Amino acid sequence: MWRTMNNGRMPMERGGGDGVESWVEGELAGCVFADGRLGKRFRTLVAQFAGGIGESIPMACQDWAGAKAAYRFFSNGRLSERDILRGHFQSTLSRFRATDGTVLVLHDTTELSFRREEKHAVGMTRVSYKSRGKDGRPRLHTVCGLLLHSSLIVTLEGLPLGIAAVKFWTRKKFKGCNALKKRVNPTRVPIEQKESARWIDNLRESTALLGDAGRCVHVGDRESDIYELFCAAQECGTHFLVRTCVDRLAGDGKHTVRNEMDGAEIRGLHDVEVRDANGKPSIATLEIRYRRIRILPPTGKQDKYPPLTLTVIHASEPEEPEGRDRIEWKLATDLPVASPGDAVMMLSWYAMRWKIETFHKILKSGCRAESSRLRTAERLVRLTAVFCILSWRVFWMTMVNRAAEPAPASAVFTARERALLDELMPDLPRENNHDSRHLSRYITKVARLGGYLARAKDPPPGNIVIWRGLSRLTDITIGFQMAKDVGN
Repeated sequence: MWRTMNNGRMPMERGGGDGVESWVEGELAGCVFADGRLGKRFRTLVAQFAGGIGESIPMACQDWAGAKAAYRFFSNGRLSERDILRGHFQSTLSRFRATDGTVLVLHDTTELSFRREEKHAVGMTRVSYKSRGKDGRPRLHTVCGLLLHSSLIVTLEGLPLGIAAVKFWTRKKFKGCNALKKRVNPTRVPIEQKESARWIDNLRESTALLGDAGRCVHVGDRESDIYELFCAAQECGTHFLVRTCVDRLAGDGKHTVRNEMDGAEIRGLHDVEVRDANGKPSIATLEIRYRRIRILPPTGKQDKYPPLTLTVIHASEPEEPEGRDRIEWKLATDLPVASPGDAVMMLSWYAMRWKIETFHKILKSGCRAESSRLRTAERLVRLTAVFCILSWRVFWMTMVNRAAEPAPASAVFTARERALLDELMPDLPRENNHDSRHLSRYITKVARLGGYLARAKDPPPGNIVIWRGLSRLTDITIGFQMAKDVGN
């Protein structure tokens, strides 16, 4: 509920300023820089990019002096992504403390690709198939870019509270996993020497930030099926829910998890709505099995890690459907599952993982992080950290509009912005009986500025129309203020 969510205050309270600067001051209040001028420049940059989401640095800054100051900021070797995100991390913690009950910590990795002639300054991410040469052999090219692993906090209702941890990295040389497997058994390589360590690092960092480990459930896809991650969660006193892909040794070590689950009875059926490749909806019936299993660490690491007793959940369609792939989910969690209802709840929590994919989509499509022309990885990391804050805000506004409990519009919009929205986007006939102070009404008006039609049967506005509308509202607000100043 909204009252429980915010404990009497909104997560985006306005400061004494007006427009974009107001929420920026509130969100970044926890940022502390060694040089006060850096902090002032940082807040100015966030406000400029928020007013022109998806614009280039020159377009967002509007003049050479501002653009030059931005380039200097992103080139400053004394700054890290943690310095830039510190204030947002503190605001995330404040929103977390204002909630009750379980929250989900969604983890995922995304790739940011850039076109550069000199790839070494940014680094490489992977080798990709390009075409075939005249001799019929495949032609490959190296993809230039960064990798970002982020951890997003969301409530069980899907409201994103903020980012709790990030990790950026790039590769000087990429050989691929298969090349590694030819030389060494990857299960015997210490986790600290693998890129997979990012999952454990973010789990520990996000848990340490929030401070209430028992309320957190860390959710990851099949890349997070790492035994060391399970042990790290146990050490931190927190919980996890991951999709598994490894058939681990179980019980006394003479059989595997798959053997045990093959003998598990069907505990219930669960219907989910799915769509085929053409978008046609249908209902898929999943058979649900679950069992508490003693799971052993990899053979080469059994002297380092203890056995764990976990709940394994399998949800799958009994037969291959026509027109789409068969649904088959295999999840593992340290949480107990005592009934089919508990198992369905775990499935719904895992399905929430898609929200971090949406966050990354806003980062790349809305903020257009991959369009930047900055020349080095260090500069791109600092710029992307700024974009992470803006991406969260757009996502938050989209999801808070769908909250069950209404919030006051003053939580996000100033009196001037509300007045301009009322003038530009008059209430629709069906809205006349609604409380004009509700936040959802004004977010819908922003979406209408961004192209949302707001027809009776339309779904709630999405991220794209929200970020378009926010940019237009900023321009309109600036124009209004300039006209007012000229008139005086």
